[in-house]
Amino acid sequence: MSVKRTLMMVGLGIFGIIALIAVFTSWYTVDESEQAVVITFGHADDTITEPGLHFKLPWPVQSVEVLSKETFSLQFGYKQDKSGELQAYDAETKMITGDEHIVLTDLVVQWKITEPNKFLFNAQNPEEILHSATSSAIRSIIGSSKIDAALTDGKADIEANTRTLLVSLIEKYDIGISILGVKLQDVELPNAEVRAAFTAVTDAREMKNTKINQAEKYENQRTNEAEGEKDAIISKAQGEKTARIEQAQGDVAVFNKMYEQYKGNQQITRERLILETLENVLPKAQIYIMNDDGSTMKYLPLQALQPVEQKQEQKQDQKKEGGGN
Repeated sequence: MSVKRTLMMVGLGIFGIIALIAVFTSWYTVDESEQAVVITFGHADDTITEPGLHFKLPWPVQSVEVLSKETFSLQFGYKQDKSGELQAYDAETKMITGDEHIVLTDLVVQWKITEPNKFLFNAQNPEEILHSATSSAIRSIIGSSKIDAALTDGKADIEANTRTLLVSLIEKYDIGISILGVKLQDVELPNAEVRAAFTAVTDAREMKNTKINQAEKYENQRTNEAEGEKDAIISKAQGEKTARIEQAQGDVAVFNKMYEQYKGNQQITRERLILETLENVLPKAQIYIMNDDGSTMKYLPLQALQPVEQKQEQKQDQKKEGGGN
């Protein structure tokens, strides 16, 4: 009787344990930043991405692996501990450029889990595979780059080419990881003196670019000023050209008018032209008019008469003004 009761109690205990296991392993929760994979007898079934409470068959029939949906960072060449201090791994970052120079290259790879099933079952250690693929990609790109490009203005191309090669490798490995970005942290030389020399070269190159930009700016400024001066000279020349043309046309019109008068009264017009020319050429000369035979001579002081005529005109103007008052 006691043995039977004992067996019953043991059976009830085992059943209770199984019931508790079934109760506590039949549900699971998924956070918004998580994703879960339901595994049935070691085989991955569904991927759960919706947050909340979910149910499954109790263990050991089904189990759940919860993975993060957030972005991870792979630090290649250095590690940052909890206190924030950086630990460099020069042996990992030391590599040779295409022109046989040694450089130390640190970088960060941003990645996330996009296919949880493959991440769990296609590789034993996907993160280690990612680290090895990163090392292979960066060494391949640095090995085909010149040291000047690696240390100066070629870093953007190195980042892009490394990311392209790394994405290609990860796709071949098919481990459920997606590469979001590759960022070079630092590319430097292992020797301090060589580093200083390359820094001086970089500064000289930047100074050269600055001088070139300044020269181009001065060239553009002087070109604009020359263009303005040229336009001003052309505009002035065009104005003088127009004035000369108009003056010539006026002279032609005066000549034509004078010529019409000359055809009607040639003798009088000739004498008039001679007198006007003499007045213009010899403004202070006294003009005498003589007979053709030379027997008698009479002179007409034309310039002497002009002041008298001007005085008479002034007297007449004064009388008019006085009468008006």
